Amino acid sequence: QVQLVESGGGLVQAGGSLSLTCAASGGTFKNYDMGWFRQAPGKGREFVAAINWFGFGGSALYADSVKGRFTISKDNGKNTLYLQMNSLKPEDTAVYYCAAKRAGTVATTIAQYTYWGQGALVTVSS
Repeated sequence: QVQLVESGGGLVQAGGSLSLTCAASGGTFKNYDMGWFRQAPGKGREFVAAINWFGFGGSALYADSVKGRFTISKDNGKNTLYLQMNSLKPEDTAVYYCAAKRAGTVATTIAQYTYWGQGALVTVSS
């Protein structure tokens, strides 16, 4: 059983940057592909970014809405997943969740992920 805990959320002005961290425990972190999802107020949860078990940057996938602004990375030695968010926009306001799935194909859909964190709120003011 993998436990995931997000941190680093907060309030930032538009154009600013924020970094989210997801600490994993209870499993062998290198055996899992990882993803970030978000849920804006009144909307469904949506894919943000994903990376393979090794943390190879070339494997990363991004939603079109964040491509070029967000960067996902994975440190297996620290059992930690990161999301660096730059050039933030008010429409990036959401609760951000990290998720884990057994290593395989990097995935972009909610159903493919088994373990979820409790979420971290990111608010971007205009």
